[in-house]
Amino acid sequence: MDKRQLKKIKEAVLKKKTLVFDQLNKKQKTKVFKFSESYKDFLNQAKTEREAAKLIVQIAKNKGFVDIDTLSTKKSKTGKKVYKIFQDRCVALAILGKEKIVSGANIIASHIDSPRLDLKQNPVYEDLSMGLMKTHYYGGIRKYHWLAVPLALHGTIITSNNETINITIGEDPDDPVFTVTDLLPHLAGKTQANKKISEVFEGEKLNLIAGSIPLGNDKEKERFKLGVLNLLFEKYNLIEEDFVSAEIEAVPAEKARDVGFDRSMIGSYGQDDRICAYTSLEAILDTQHPDKTSIALCFDKEEIGSEGSSGAQSSFLEDFMSDLLFISGQNTDNRSLRKTLINSSCLSADVNAAMDPDFKDVHEAMNAAKLGFGICMTKFTGVAGKAGSSDASAEFVGKIRQIFNNNKIIWQTGELGKIDQGGGGTVAKFLAKSGMNVLDCGPAILSMHSPFEVSSKADVYMAYLGYKAFYSDND
Repeated sequence: MDKRQLKKIKEAVLKKKTLVFDQLNKKQKTKVFKFSESYKDFLNQAKTEREAAKLIVQIAKNKGFVDIDTLSTKKSKTGKKVYKIFQDRCVALAILGKEKIVSGANIIASHIDSPRLDLKQNPVYEDLSMGLMKTHYYGGIRKYHWLAVPLALHGTIITSNNETINITIGEDPDDPVFTVTDLLPHLAGKTQANKKISEVFEGEKLNLIAGSIPLGNDKEKERFKLGVLNLLFEKYNLIEEDFVSAEIEAVPAEKARDVGFDRSMIGSYGQDDRICAYTSLEAILDTQHPDKTSIALCFDKEEIGSEGSSGAQSSFLEDFMSDLLFISGQNTDNRSLRKTLINSSCLSADVNAAMDPDFKDVHEAMNAAKLGFGICMTKFTGVAGKAGSSDASAEFVGKIRQIFNNNKIIWQTGELGKIDQGGGGTVAKFLAKSGMNVLDCGPAILSMHSPFEVSSKADVYMAYLGYKAFYSDND
């Protein structure tokens, strides 16, 4: 066999691994960088699930979407654009298609919550010469990531007279910030050096410095705590009991930044999973008169198992689907709803772990996602023997592969680390319970769940194009 024949065989049978930037011309690269600027703006404005939900609705309304709960008519024209927000923490957008909804919708489901530090219900206390605030971490964090970094407070407080107060402290350059202190290396030997990392950093020690000017003289008890509470009372009219009915999150105070000399990457808090929320939002905004109804879902609580009334295990999707059937003048009985869900197709839009040059050993290289190689299809997630995964069917993976290939979307596949190394889950299995086809699909990122996650601008753009192509599929 000569070299020419061998080359033809290789081209015919071998899977091609494509770096996105190798395939883009100058005009396309300009689009990638322009898209990333608006994405960074979104990350900077949406550091909590409430802020993300509010911003998504605001953007959608500016593009002609209307609140589905305000529609009284059952007669709806093709292409009607609607949204629904629930508990200010999860959102659904839809564009009604030409086909009846019961024939199924094209759904992209992401989540807008991210790991963080939540203030406890009785947070303010004092120790030595400082006022401090106790936190309870949310989601899977590496605790040491949150030490000695500037943090901002974002939150919603319901006061004793039922007034709602929203606070953001630490984002403006003139604002103070908050921090969790770390132990200096000179004294860390006996306390930290010979312990497991899980034992060195304790959740109960992730406490924020809140102030150091006391109220009253040195005979006053808890005067540093009083100093903090007095400032909150003067500025926000808050009393200590108001923390009981508050959701206040400590998040990194830094803005989204370009990474690398060539500015090809983005570093920011919250890219898991607002990277998918934003790209699916832009995709549905750019979808025009689809045959099948297009839906973008943004859930809360994914980082703690999709629990609660605003998570993917709730009935939010079923309620929204029923509303869509209603405004379309279609049957809203239980059977119709079940058939609508079963006939639907869904991309569980979540990130995968990109292989890190310094930690290659936790991945199996042949099946690991890599930064810059496009949107990543993850057939299954879970732990060990695929526990906790929905494991997409060959037929559905094949369908998505064809959509991407037909639309020249650069894609790759990936697993979440080596077998028995660890693992993780997404919202996929909760949506699959209804019988719909579901595949995990999103960009790969570095430093996942850290305060500064890193993504490739090329992968962000491919996610947008891939989601847009999925919405346009009518098969």
